[in-house]
Amino acid sequence: MTRREQRPIWFFRISSHALAFALALFALSLAAAPAAPAQTYTVLHTFYDGLDSGLPYGALTMDRAGNLYGTADWSFECMGLEYCYGLVFKLSNRGQGWTFTALYSFAGGADGANPFAGVTIGPDGALYGTTVNGGTYNYGTVFRLVPGASFCRNVSCQWVKTTLHSFGGPNDGVYPYGGLTFDAAGNLYGTTAGGPSGPGSVFKLTRYGNSWTESVLWGFSGTDGANPYGNLVLDSAGNIYGTNFDGGYSSCYLGCGTVFELTPNGNSWTESILHYFQGGADGDGPYAGLTFDNSGNLYGVTSANGPIGGGTVFELTASNGGWTYSVAYGLPGETSSEFPNPGPRGSLIVGPAGNLYGTTIMNGSQNLGTVFMLMPHNDGYEYTVLYNFCADGYPCPEGAWPWAGVIRDSSGNLYGTGIAGGYYGGNCRVGGCGMVFELTP
Repeated sequence: MTRREQRPIWFFRISSHALAFALALFALSLAAAPAAPAQTYTVLHTFYDGLDSGLPYGALTMDRAGNLYGTADWSFECMGLEYCYGLVFKLSNRGQGWTFTALYSFAGGADGANPFAGVTIGPDGALYGTTVNGGTYNYGTVFRLVPGASFCRNVSCQWVKTTLHSFGGPNDGVYPYGGLTFDAAGNLYGTTAGGPSGPGSVFKLTRYGNSWTESVLWGFSGTDGANPYGNLVLDSAGNIYGTNFDGGYSSCYLGCGTVFELTPNGNSWTESILHYFQGGADGDGPYAGLTFDNSGNLYGVTSANGPIGGGTVFELTASNGGWTYSVAYGLPGETSSEFPNPGPRGSLIVGPAGNLYGTTIMNGSQNLGTVFMLMPHNDGYEYTVLYNFCADGYPCPEGAWPWAGVIRDSSGNLYGTGIAGGYYGGNCRVGGCGMVFELTP
């Protein structure tokens, strides 16, 4: 079993990344995957610390007009602030290219700091998200962003932010690494890495007019899971599904993780554990959240172990009132001191034909990440690497280390981010502060 990192590593900024990035370039090539269909890879934006922040860990979001929204976690300087704590950005599709706009930069303290997850577009068209730190008690916030009331002629004009909730401590939850999910009534759901029982919680923000009330729906104890980092998904009956990176069986360092379901029961909730990971062929460390397909099956990923060491893509099939767990595919991968868990960090997406798309933080020809596709084939899946990051070697102007998954537009184009590479320089990782990319079939 690998000794897994215990929490996200956004706070390791320079020195450890410099060594790991250089060593990774000399990693041996992994087992060959089927040749990928012709793809066109384009860098839409490169982050440069001191100008527009860096380290875009969160997944992108696309509006109906095809514009992209995302977050960058950290910077020494951005948008005129001497020291800012991350930002929310927009990439507008103008037909002739993409225009980057920083919508809001966080000042730290009560304003919030380090937006680790991506943003969610609400039913009112506003952007909703979380910061891991900052707020009244420095345990993180939930925020809402809208354009200013008057027309702005300056592309650097900030949007208007409202803090919907500042987390107040263990009983209230601390450190919301995951993003937010809306239900049909417009209420928000999310997770924190700390909670009433210590290792994490699921929370709800209920809207009453212009105000929001937070309540903790479930506090994890460790035996049922710990550290829920991924986004939640809800079904039509209001049941909540998610993953815990740690906890459950103790055969791994802090437990191998769990998949859970929360079912509303009047004014309380009932928890069911759909799967306890054991750290072997079934995988270890499900960092990302789950994804439904059109048949109501759930798909997810683990970041380590599995049949050949690089994590797994797994499926949970509803049957006879329960769920059946199966490994859809065992991913290849090599561990490193930087990423002891080489597999996926971001959630999968399901394409119209049932294809699954995702990313790996490592793996690939240079062990610096891939975009992959799983195509249903006979009784299993055919694995195809669509893109190898840094395939031409250092200094990786096209970027590396895709932490989040990809999103897909109606034309089949894929969009994502990487947390390293891009532009060589700044105060992020050696090789750059990350980028936003498009992969066109």
